[in-house]
Amino acid sequence: MKKPIQAVIFDLDGTLLNTLGDLRNAVNYALRRRGWPERTTEEVCAFVGNGIRNLMRLSMPEGMPDDVIDAGLAEFYEYYSAHMQDETVPYDGIMELLRQLKADGKKIGILSNKVHTAAVPLCRHYFGDLPDVIFGERPGVPRKPDPTSCLELMEKLGVTREETVYVGDSGVDMNTARNAGLLACGVTWGFRSRQVLLTSGANLLIDTPAGLLRNID
Repeated sequence: MKKPIQAVIFDLDGTLLNTLGDLRNAVNYALRRRGWPERTTEEVCAFVGNGIRNLMRLSMPEGMPDDVIDAGLAEFYEYYSAHMQDETVPYDGIMELLRQLKADGKKIGILSNKVHTAAVPLCRHYFGDLPDVIFGERPGVPRKPDPTSCLELMEKLGVTREETVYVGDSGVDMNTARNAGLLACGVTWGFRSRQVLLTSGANLLIDTPAGLLRNID
């Protein structure tokens, strides 16, 4: 018999929080410091998902050496740490979903490729004590779609693969779920298209946060 779902692991950016405005502003702060062209919200949306260093690399003119990327990354964090709550908001229905999952006795994890020192305060600011475990990108731990951090998070939650669903908005997330052996649920309100989610192996798609509740026991 199939075990009922006991835990939900969520991606953060594009799944729980719309962070694009603050990410764009931080990227453009670093670009302006060098007199380079700024990026649109659509461009930043296309670049996110594989860590902030990769976002900064793609936002800069092509072919920048590592030291220039690292300097831009430092300036990104300088700005973002002070402004990461300026425009960021939970997507409609997310707070209600998290509260209902908690009321139903489900465990909640958040797994992000955002640096850990930004992911944790953002989650606590917007979601309080609703998440049981929060992991951002940490030194020495490979980022998603490598399953290492996902499996560690499950261990901390005390749940098995059969009891867990992974919810995210990108191909990286769907690949993370598959690599960890989890049910992959794609959300259609985030940063990537339905086709990307399906091509990347989504087992199901939801169009609203409430849709998750209809698809888990």
